[in-house]
Amino acid sequence: MKNLPMDLLRAFVSVAQLGSFTRAGELLGRSQPAVSLQLQRLEELVGEALLVRNGKSLELSDAGDDLYGYAEQILALNDLAISQLSKSTVEGKIRLGIPSEFATVLMPKIVSRFAKAYPNVTLEVNCELSKSLLSKSGKATHDLILALEDNPSNTHSNLLKTDELVWVASVDQQMPKVGVVPLIAAAQGCIYRHRAIKTLEQVKQPWQIVYTIPDLTGIQYAIQEGLGVTVLAKSTVPENLKILTPSARFPELGEVGISLISSASNKKNEAVHLLVEFIKASLV
Repeated sequence: MKNLPMDLLRAFVSVAQLGSFTRAGELLGRSQPAVSLQLQRLEELVGEALLVRNGKSLELSDAGDDLYGYAEQILALNDLAISQLSKSTVEGKIRLGIPSEFATVLMPKIVSRFAKAYPNVTLEVNCELSKSLLSKSGKATHDLILALEDNPSNTHSNLLKTDELVWVASVDQQMPKVGVVPLIAAAQGCIYRHRAIKTLEQVKQPWQIVYTIPDLTGIQYAIQEGLGVTVLAKSTVPENLKILTPSARFPELGEVGISLISSASNKKNEAVHLLVEFIKASLV
């Protein structure tokens, strides 16, 4: 069995994230030729080209894209193990802003692992609509923001991934094939609400907001009671709800971007950097 050396994976992830051997070298404290050699060794080990040049920019090859997700998870687990065994002294307080569906489905797992690894770091989690989190005041009051963005193809370098939007209903509910679509949604400004309405109107499908509530837990209860359907990012759909197959009545909704944004003043904050890596490893 082959082993993937941690230093080679860290060099690969750094180059992929920064798009530059030189900048990766600066981050890792190594020269540009040394980082290039590490990438060459990793490519020889896996037997595939991991990076390709597109003009002046570096991009992941298909094989590189496949390896990237694994590499981030491997590095996060390595750093977690080291921090737990070395009794990390990292401390501080992080104000994290997230949409409610991430708080319900994904964040408990991330927070639990992070808290065990860094017991001296306090997390203050605030749930709001992405629109509010990304406002001037939202950015000013959070150290780190996980947010949804409506046009992932136009987003900046903070984009972590894209996720498919899906129609969601109660497991026990049989949706009729005709009639007005009953929507359960958050308030105005919610990306899911906007995309649902926009998509239904494009196909001239009648709809009606039957229940408005800001958090995923309330939406779950409303759906389980058979009040209607909602739209969610596929990765955040709870196990007790079902995804509807696209149809004329429930057309495909496209994708949404998931971005992770830290303030400029926190770029060198070790606690924030560690949480960023934990979230990336969990979502990518």
